[in-house]
Order: sequence, then C-alpha cells, then structure tokens
Amino acid sequence: MTRVVLVGKPDCHLCEQAELVVSRVCGDLGVEWETQSILDDPELADEFWESIPVVLIDGEEFCHWRVDPEALKQELA
Repeated sequence: MTRVVLVGKPDCHLCEQAELVVSRVCGDLGVEWETQSILDDPELADEFWESIPVVLIDGEEFCHWRVDPEALKQELA
C-alpha cells in the first residue's frame, strides 16, 4: 500500500493549502495519508525546515512548497 505523508507545521499557510490538495486527491483515490509536524520531530525539522510543506510518497520526496493536484493524482494512480 502506498504511504503518503504531508510534512509541515501548524500555522503555515502553504501547509494548509497542501493539506487541502492532498486530502482531496487521496480521498478521491482511496489512498490513506497522514500529516507530520516538523515541530514534533527534530529529524524532520533538520531535513525539511526550509522546504515545507513536503509531500513524501513511500518515504521519497515527491514535491515541496506547492502541490500540483494533477501530478499527485498521476503519481498515485
């Protein structure tokens, strides 16, 4: 099963936009996803602080800053 993780932090405008896109696309495709905050994980903070939001698919970075819904849909289909 594909694992989608949205890495971000609270009160981040781009993270909120990315969450809407990921939620919609994953919901349409029946793909489970989760969020992780860089504030809760020092390793995530070290790796992604300047890139959030980041979408990981099966542990690999798919995109950062802005999520293209069509590209995400194609990647997950």
